[in-house]
Amino acid sequence: MSKKLILILAFGMVLALFLVACERSASQAQLPTPTATGNPPVTDPMKMLQSLATQTAMAGSGLPINGTPTPDLTGTPIAVGMIVSPTPTSLIPPTGAPGITATPLAITVTPPARPATYTLHEGEFPYCIARRYNIDPDVLLSLNGMSGGETFSPGLVLTIPQTAAPFPSTRALIQHPATYTIQANDTIYSIACKYGDVDPLVIAAVNSLTAPYTLHAGQSLSIP
Repeated sequence: MSKKLILILAFGMVLALFLVACERSASQAQLPTPTATGNPPVTDPMKMLQSLATQTAMAGSGLPINGTPTPDLTGTPIAVGMIVSPTPTSLIPPTGAPGITATPLAITVTPPARPATYTLHEGEFPYCIARRYNIDPDVLLSLNGMSGGETFSPGLVLTIPQTAAPFPSTRALIQHPATYTIQANDTIYSIACKYGDVDPLVIAAVNSLTAPYTLHAGQSLSIP
């Protein structure tokens, strides 16, 4: 065999040994690819984002993630689909609760409309009726053919003008609402005339009085 052929074979063997040594070194230096514990490895960035968003939504809703229920830190079990409402802060305690005193509502009574006629009761007179219904007393007297100096008896029927001028001065004679102590011979009609612009039937309604509206001296009445 010639020297040239021997040199070529020797060079080929050295080159083959060198290549084998490089491949072995490269395979030993390669590190294993880490994987996330409890989750399969995700190499696609879009899949990683979708997986993270799904886990976040499930954690917020209380649903289990990867088969493990999310613990309830408040100690109160919450079923899936259950809606928890906050405790209202403006609850009104029931009447009669300890330390709670019920406040009675103010009674508002609308005075009767101006009638077409009115029958005088004990303690009433035309000037009082004109003040009560906001009518010019001269018009009231003129319509009924009367004058101011006459004596007026209970049972007298007055025609009430519907388009008369208003009462010419202050209608209220005594400030109210107030409490009134009944005097001897008082009636709800005479008491209404003392206050001027108060209707006697409103006094009866506020004080839960029924006909014939009997009063007793010393009794107190609420005047609206």
